[in-house]
Amino acid sequence: MTENERRRRSVLQEFSRSEKRGVYKAIYRRRDVREHFSPQPISDRLLHKLLDAAHHAGSVGFMQPWSFIVIRSQEVKEQVKKLFGRANDAATKVFEGPRRELYSRLKLEGILEAPINVCVTCDPTRNGPHVLGRHTIRQTDLYSTCCAVQNFWLAARAEGIGVGWVSVFDPDELQTLLWIPGHVIPVAYLCVGYVSEFLSRPQLEIVGWLPRLSLDDIVFDEHWGDKNAK
Repeated sequence: MTENERRRRSVLQEFSRSEKRGVYKAIYRRRDVREHFSPQPISDRLLHKLLDAAHHAGSVGFMQPWSFIVIRSQEVKEQVKKLFGRANDAATKVFEGPRRELYSRLKLEGILEAPINVCVTCDPTRNGPHVLGRHTIRQTDLYSTCCAVQNFWLAARAEGIGVGWVSVFDPDELQTLLWIPGHVIPVAYLCVGYVSEFLSRPQLEIVGWLPRLSLDDIVFDEHWGDKNAK
């Protein structure tokens, strides 16, 4: 066996079958959690572990544009909940008929129930104006920050911790409330805590808001829309 073959074999065997199953299990059983939060506290050690997993996400040009604001204060949570309430009232009016009725029944956040809230931000100026790989697609800083969010989410799921992404805010109001500098973008506001259960399917799929798309309908060959029969 050549040295290259030995290295290739070593890479293929780096993860055991059970470890591989664990990765896919976390992906398929990840849920956007809005309720069923437990008051059980998350230890500082475990929170650090989850944030470190987020911090090890891939980022274009190794820019690492993310920062994390950890919120435990009930007072701050209540202020954030008010921001959500105003934005949610406005969002309700966008929909009509049965859609509005269904929207009004949905629980879209667990801001007060979750023991910890985490705001994930993106600093477009980190590492200066010239970042490797970012000259043609400026938004790669935001894309990279979303990778950090996903890392946090999957690591939390593996630890039995629920995460809910709250996006019904005026971002400028949230920025002011959390003292986020004007050039820094609040990307994700996460409700984090142990939960009594994880749903078998995403909540919006269960209630009939939208179905899961078929993978066959969104995979193309070589060019957009080209679906060569194999």
